[in-house]
Amino acid sequence: MDERIERSRVGFERALFEGDAGALAEADRELDGVEADLALARGRIMHGRFLQQRAQDPEQARGDSRELALFERAAELYQAREDIRGAGESLFWVGCYHQLIRRDNEAAVPVLWRSLELATRAGDPATMSEALRHLGIAEHSAGRLDAARLHLEESTRLRREMGSWPGVASNLVGLTYIAAGQDRRDDALTLIEEARALAAASGARGLMLVIDEARAQL
Repeated sequence: MDERIERSRVGFERALFEGDAGALAEADRELDGVEADLALARGRIMHGRFLQQRAQDPEQARGDSRELALFERAAELYQAREDIRGAGESLFWVGCYHQLIRRDNEAAVPVLWRSLELATRAGDPATMSEALRHLGIAEHSAGRLDAARLHLEESTRLRREMGSWPGVASNLVGLTYIAAGQDRRDDALTLIEEARALAAASGARGLMLVIDEARAQL
């Protein structure tokens, strides 16, 4: 059993048997943390299903509106608990939903910037790297290649520091397209070959298709 659920039970008994007036509020707070974690986890699973569907048949991939509601609920609960790390991660997923499923960068970008701000305050490089990557995607979509490159390079630096090699390889694919768009073909070739090597070494077979697609366009 999650320790927080057990502590909420103890709080209930303290309120019931000892007349502790604050015990139920403490129990609620414990359960809010459990609910936030569960909402975030369920939302991620739903997003994973969307990504699988998109990889198999992009035209038929459909998001689940419950996903957004779960991420927003998680963000609300984390913020109420003053858990800035959890709030930053949840807001990243809210932004990701708007960007990838609704294809609405106008809605996504402010949320991604807020996620980056909170993740930076919390010292959470994983969420920082994700927010930067998706801010780079938004800039790339808008044709602002210099800004896109800066965001993706910073995201890649963080991922290298964490040893997140599939994440590095994924970012290098994006940087390949940016380099090609800036007529830096030699850089693009170097980037895509590194992406291939990292994906192969880390067993990220799912990346090989997008890597081969990017390489074929150079």
